[in-house]
Amino acid sequence: MDGIAAALGDAARWRIVELLAERPRSVGELAELTGLRQPQTTKHLQTLARAGLVAVFPLGQRRVYALEAEPLAAFAGRLRELAEATAGHAGERGVVARYRAAIEADSAVAGRDRWADGREFAFDRMLPVSRETVWRYWTDPDLLASWWVPAPLTLTDCGIEPRPGGRAVIAYRDADGEYRSEGKVHAADEPGHLAFDLAVPGPASFTGHYDLTFTEVPEGTRLRLGLRITATTTEALSAIAGIETGWGQVLDNLTAVLIEKG
Repeated sequence: MDGIAAALGDAARWRIVELLAERPRSVGELAELTGLRQPQTTKHLQTLARAGLVAVFPLGQRRVYALEAEPLAAFAGRLRELAEATAGHAGERGVVARYRAAIEADSAVAGRDRWADGREFAFDRMLPVSRETVWRYWTDPDLLASWWVPAPLTLTDCGIEPRPGGRAVIAYRDADGEYRSEGKVHAADEPGHLAFDLAVPGPASFTGHYDLTFTEVPEGTRLRLGLRITATTTEALSAIAGIETGWGQVLDNLTAVLIEKG
């Protein structure tokens, strides 16, 4: 496939393929129709032949080239697979677009430290399991690790100790680096209320204050997450702009895991 893609990546060769798709043609005819010199046309045809896209038929003093349908069909099939895979992940492209839009919007106001202090976010999810189960998925480190970060991130440490003063931490990495935030638990009333903070260190620092309530409803549990930002720096622009999108993905992960469990 790589050879075919490379061969078709040239505009002149693509035009030759279009002409040969109509019928076999000689080098002279192809040169005339493309406006190329015959030596150039011959080189392009040799490249297409090495990729298996054309066959050559010596006819006395003439050489006639014909297009091979099978490799083109295989290449078209691969393109269809890629298009279908892309369509299947259109939501992820939407996530990236929303993240970019948020960065652009925040860039207009992030001109000084503490620019986002007091900013609040709210998230709401209906989960088809008991409050006790939801509580365990937040406070058991192994269960927490099963949903807290979306792909392609790799979780390296996480935990929320369900007691006042308990440790709260999330650390993960991706291809661009490692990220860590730590804090402590302020309230842990099993199974209905959990509050904690997480501080991101370094130049791009800020602190998030998280307040979770788990309410029993006929469908299972209603999760409400309130998040307030303090101690923001100008360098934290991209992280804060990504909070709404990122936490939406994280809670979608939790919902999917619990639906599968249910």
